[in-house]
Amino acid sequence: MDPVGQKLLDLAESELGYSEQAGGYTKFGDWWTKNVDSDAYFKTAPWCDMFLAWAADKAGVTEWVGQFAATRDHAQWFKEQGAWGTKPEPGALVFFNWAGAKSLGSIQHVGLVKEVKNGKIITIEANTHDTIARRERDPSDIVGYGYPSRVEVNGKTFAETVALAEAGTAYQHYAPKHAAPAPTVSQLADPNAAAAAAFAAQAPADSPAAELPVKEAALTGVVGIAVLAVLALGMAKVAAARVPAAVAAAPEIKVRKKGRHHRTSGAPPVALPTEMTRYDLDDAESGTLLMPAISAEVAQQAEDREFWGRIAHLKEDDELSFWTDLHAAVTTNAEQTVGRP
Repeated sequence: MDPVGQKLLDLAESELGYSEQAGGYTKFGDWWTKNVDSDAYFKTAPWCDMFLAWAADKAGVTEWVGQFAATRDHAQWFKEQGAWGTKPEPGALVFFNWAGAKSLGSIQHVGLVKEVKNGKIITIEANTHDTIARRERDPSDIVGYGYPSRVEVNGKTFAETVALAEAGTAYQHYAPKHAAPAPTVSQLADPNAAAAAAFAAQAPADSPAAELPVKEAALTGVVGIAVLAVLALGMAKVAAARVPAAVAAAPEIKVRKKGRHHRTSGAPPVALPTEMTRYDLDDAESGTLLMPAISAEVAQQAEDREFWGRIAHLKEDDELSFWTDLHAAVTTNAEQTVGRP
């Protein structure tokens, strides 16, 4: 028995006797429009394959069964997965053509193999005489079978995936200790959240979160943001002071006088006006302007203006004013102390 097919059969048997409503409406087509394709056509479309998609979703095995409303596409998918064949097997999906054709493109219907008995294929099918029912089919009407348990997901069959899950190793990925996400603005504005985020980035993933003393956070909130930004600007200016020599030695940037005539990758070639020749294009290509690179100093000044413009509103912040006054007082006291015996 195909283990994935067994899950589908369990659900199919619980739905035996379900019939479509007036106009061809079914709960399976309705589910499809809400979860897969919103086109209202599917609410009343042939539903033999949409029923299997619904059952796979309910059983949590969609990745091994596939999700299709068109039986031909579904069979082709099984073939591409290396899970297609002509041998009946309980739990396999069985694809039919009522004229006896054997090509995938001729497929008209799909069901589930329940058992093979006396040369006959016993199935459970949806949309067979507008209902879900058991049927006895002759092999001459069968194009082939799709075997869900042979489909590999992430390089593993269903049985291998189940074994890994039971061993507790399925879908576990190594996460380095430094891979914690950066704190958000709200976390930076909250002393407790900021400290907790910094601590969590260095703590083992399986260790319990430890409480951090709030007093150990030296600068927090908007004050911390402003101070860190000022330090970053200072370091950037020091680095920028070393750049002019390299900028001066860099080659000048060439800019074409006229628009580009080269076509982009994959686009069709552009037809030239009758009055223009390729020589005109060559002349346009050869004509250039020389534009010096923008100096690092000018760029740094622009960044300074943008930064101070963004924090200008902090001038009225009481907490920031307190730290500013404290810094001024400490600086003045230090200056007065220098030179004393």
